[in-house]
Amino acid sequence: MAKTVLVVDDDPTQRRLVQAVLDREGYAVVHAENGGEAIDRLTKGGGADVVLLDMVMPGMSGMEALAEIRTAGVTTPVIVLTANGGIDTVVKAMQAGAQDFFIKPASPERILVGIRNALQMTQLTREVGRLKKHVAGRTSFDDLVGDSPPMRLVKAFGARAAKSSIPVLITGESGVGKEVIARALHGASDRSGKPFVAVNCGALPANLIESILFGHEKGAFTGAHDKHLGKFQEASGGTLFLDEIGELPLDMQVKLLRALQEGEVDPVGAKRSVKVDVRIVSATNRDPAQQVREGAFREDLYYRLNVFPIEAPALRERREDIPALVDHFIGRFNAEEGKRVAGASAETMALLSAFDWPGNVRQLENSVYRALVLADAPYLQPHDFPAISGVAMPLAQAESGIEASAASEGGLSVELPPLPDQPIRILDDRGHLRTLEDIERDLIQHAIEVYAGHMSEIARRLGIGRSTLYRKVREQGLEGALKEVG
Repeated sequence: MAKTVLVVDDDPTQRRLVQAVLDREGYAVVHAENGGEAIDRLTKGGGADVVLLDMVMPGMSGMEALAEIRTAGVTTPVIVLTANGGIDTVVKAMQAGAQDFFIKPASPERILVGIRNALQMTQLTREVGRLKKHVAGRTSFDDLVGDSPPMRLVKAFGARAAKSSIPVLITGESGVGKEVIARALHGASDRSGKPFVAVNCGALPANLIESILFGHEKGAFTGAHDKHLGKFQEASGGTLFLDEIGELPLDMQVKLLRALQEGEVDPVGAKRSVKVDVRIVSATNRDPAQQVREGAFREDLYYRLNVFPIEAPALRERREDIPALVDHFIGRFNAEEGKRVAGASAETMALLSAFDWPGNVRQLENSVYRALVLADAPYLQPHDFPAISGVAMPLAQAESGIEASAASEGGLSVELPPLPDQPIRILDDRGHLRTLEDIERDLIQHAIEVYAGHMSEIARRLGIGRSTLYRKVREQGLEGALKEVG
């Protein structure tokens, strides 16, 4: 999804020049002729991801508009443009809440670098905030990504359930994000900030389930060298999330039922029961009612857990949320991996939105992670998702492809196909000079063939940046040449 840049300038020529630069890089551009229009867009609808704000405008100045924007609580990054590069002007703009500044006229490269830095800073800030809320146990339903009808229903039901300690059973296919919903239930309740303890019942060793859940005393069995509290006591005062509850053996289901009914647990080897205060949220990717009919799950435990059911929708049932999820994962992995991917191209987003995602959100997350790590362009392309698009990545010729790219970055020799005898033609059939655009197109196509689509090597040999190379490939219509060598 293309990022939106709001250009605020009373000079229409200046706005068109900036738009020309941003259009080539795939940004969506909107305009405002004065500070009032900018404030209305940012506060009353429309919004933007970055604002380019001229300081000198008739009526409301850029500095006054910036102050109004920040007073209204708008956190969108603002980059100010000024013809006066004095230190006082810059300091005042920064103190008023600007992230960066340009001295007019700014070069296209300076504008693009500033916007990318502002977007990356926004992503980092959001990721830090998300991690803080996650660690503090204060994730809420506002943090759930997606606004499709199925997700709005989940959020509405979850917000109601969070107001009490009613047991909640979350059902849904594997990978739909059941634990994320459970954490939101905890964070939106009066137990937020208290322990949130997650247990995967399907991964517990059969002979240690009771000890892990309820705890044990020192010396209760061979190997019990110390006292262990167990998950119920660890979660006391907070929420205990029992994931894959359908995998729990029948004998442990009996003991779990008693713990839920009595509000106390019996640690292995203990002489008396221990009172616990936990909110139970459970989840399963199976059909618990069917398990009850088959005798694999106790009916009384099922009714105890299934007081307030919430069904998490499969990703294919909420395709309209895919663009927001992709942007969320790109922002998160940019922060984790130190990358600067701006987003996904329109073609890529259409491809991802049309895919069925049998592994649901988890599969989408892992696919975006892989694509982002390997991506060379500012925007993720279909070939970054070869398993979905069926288009091979230009760098993935063979194992030598990645090795060649790594070697070229390090200045090492790379074995490449020999150059053909026929040089790039400078003159046309009538002996006149060909246009620079035609010569450039032939040169880039020639380089793609010679260097087998290794974009890092092509950019290095041509003496241009990879983002510039990708832009020229698009402008010259050479994507087909890349697919052929891929």
